[in-house]
Amino acid sequence: MAEFCLEGIDYLRYFTIEFKDNLLKILAITLILLTGAVYMGRSAMGTSPGKKRVEGYKQEKNFDAKKQVFTNRQQDILDAMWKQNFSIKNMCYNIVDFLKKRKDIEPTGKLPEVKPDLAEFLKPSDELKVIWFGHSSFLLNMDGVVVLVDPMFSVAAAPVSFMVKRFQEAVLPLDELPEVDYILISHDHYDHLDMDSVKFFANKTAKFITPLGVGARLEGWGISAERITEKNWWEEASFEGIKFIATPAQHFSGRGMFDRNKTLWASWVLQSKNHNIYYSGDSGYDIHFKEIGDRLGPFDVAFLECGQYDQKWSEFHMLPEEGVKAYKELRSKKFFPVHWGMFVLAMHTWYDPMVQLFKLSKEHDVDLVVPKFGEMVKFGTAFENDLWWERKVTQIE
Repeated sequence: MAEFCLEGIDYLRYFTIEFKDNLLKILAITLILLTGAVYMGRSAMGTSPGKKRVEGYKQEKNFDAKKQVFTNRQQDILDAMWKQNFSIKNMCYNIVDFLKKRKDIEPTGKLPEVKPDLAEFLKPSDELKVIWFGHSSFLLNMDGVVVLVDPMFSVAAAPVSFMVKRFQEAVLPLDELPEVDYILISHDHYDHLDMDSVKFFANKTAKFITPLGVGARLEGWGISAERITEKNWWEEASFEGIKFIATPAQHFSGRGMFDRNKTLWASWVLQSKNHNIYYSGDSGYDIHFKEIGDRLGPFDVAFLECGQYDQKWSEFHMLPEEGVKAYKELRSKKFFPVHWGMFVLAMHTWYDPMVQLFKLSKEHDVDLVVPKFGEMVKFGTAFENDLWWERKVTQIE
């Protein structure tokens, strides 16, 4: 204990001398995390699965009944990565690193957007239609069924409004969305499961489809259990001609200090008479992409995460070259990159994902689809990328 205290004093002295400008920010973040632990189960933190739910998980292969948490295929490797990067010592260094001023980590002005033509979006058609709102939020019209994926419309992807703020307002506010039939959730992190966005639908008719345990969060925010369908990997649910299949991902979950992996994370396959699409959610690279491609592919389009990556946590978030490998193994016709363009959750420039992807696309014959915020894409109609992010950057090396 004495050694721990002396080490702690040494850290404090280091941060005070070298990072005095950021010390108040570090202390504020620490206070927020500690306060969050007290308020677990309430407000934006959400409600964790109760005893009845947990009892039902014990028979699942990807649930550790002893620790009462969900697991990845290579959980030992991910635990080692977590310990390496998020120990008390390394967490402090990472926070300091994150708070350093970096060129182009966020845009200096508003990024281009297009007000969606909702009449055209809703017009009956066999074409798959998509409107991307930035990061991992997008709207699908799939054979006349409207699906909203990972809706995140709040000002910040965090439990408090001054952290992880979005670059700009959503191109379409929640109250201007067309009627949504289904809301698909990949996992419970703040940038994918947003309390205010969920609460907006509390008095609507849209049904929610989530991985195991996430339904507890929704119920705590006023969504009735009858409107929630929860699935484990490789389980499916069918509604109105759309088959929703939960598939594996390599990631983690949690909204507070003591609820890591209490709910499941997933990628999703959506199949209809005319279309077959894949959404990665958040995931590091592993063998599940090839397995999904072999079992359920080929796909018309893969919505794959590409952003908020770092070599330090590549087990949880793919690097661009790994995203291309996943795309190939999924056997997808098109690659629609998501998880970029709206929040700062890593240390790379805001445009680096597209710079890297387009370079890789020329080397590996990748058919990329990168619209502006709000710009409708019709799969079946030719789409030409105009490299809009390059016009917002003075120099790309």
